[in-house]
Amino acid sequence: MSAKSIEDPRVIVALDFPGGREALQFVEQLSPGSCRLKVGKELFTSAGPDLVRQLVTLGHDVFLDLKFHDIPNTVARACEAAAQLGVWMVNVHASGGRRMMEAASVAVQNAGGRKPLLIGVTVLTSMGPEDLAEVGVQADPAEQVERLARLAKDSGLDGVVCSPREAARLRTSLGDDSMLVTPGVRPAGASTDDQTRVMTPADAMRDGSDYLVIGRPVTQASDPVRALEMINAEIRDVI
Repeated sequence: MSAKSIEDPRVIVALDFPGGREALQFVEQLSPGSCRLKVGKELFTSAGPDLVRQLVTLGHDVFLDLKFHDIPNTVARACEAAAQLGVWMVNVHASGGRRMMEAASVAVQNAGGRKPLLIGVTVLTSMGPEDLAEVGVQADPAEQVERLARLAKDSGLDGVVCSPREAARLRTSLGDDSMLVTPGVRPAGASTDDQTRVMTPADAMRDGSDYLVIGRPVTQASDPVRALEMINAEIRDVI
């Protein structure tokens, strides 16, 4: 696991809400020092960049999870726009290829202001071997993840999104200077929902994850603050 201070919040809470009002009502409960926040496609499409600006103004680090995947120039301009929103992290699909990722990396470097972390999506945690085979990828998920992760690193990205079950392999393969962001994390006893490759927070951190994306176990908990505190306590025991 790459070295980070214990004060660095490792949990990224996924704000999977249908609109900005619901998201802001939920966020009012959370201290910026207790977690980061992820704004994904549904919420961004509904509430737009104004919500991201509001969250940043409130002191929260925002992971803008829009998984850009397009021609290099279009992705570069989208990453530049994300940087100008003041986000902490933004991502692209590594399967977009080297030229696209290199263009994105240059764009965030030159955007001015706070440079967001740029990470690449490898294989979605909802996909298994049969799903990859249907789109013409004969490698198993772990092999495809490593291939795309190496390409992302070579293209200048700060790290990748991967399943926690690939974290140990990637930590060995990429070294400590690549960030690993892992969805598919569920506290013991929680529902796996639509994820197929999951792991507990402590096990994910032991295997080399740097940041854990956790949504429903926090956002749908009867006491979200308590649920987040318990996850953070579990993480602190292993970092």
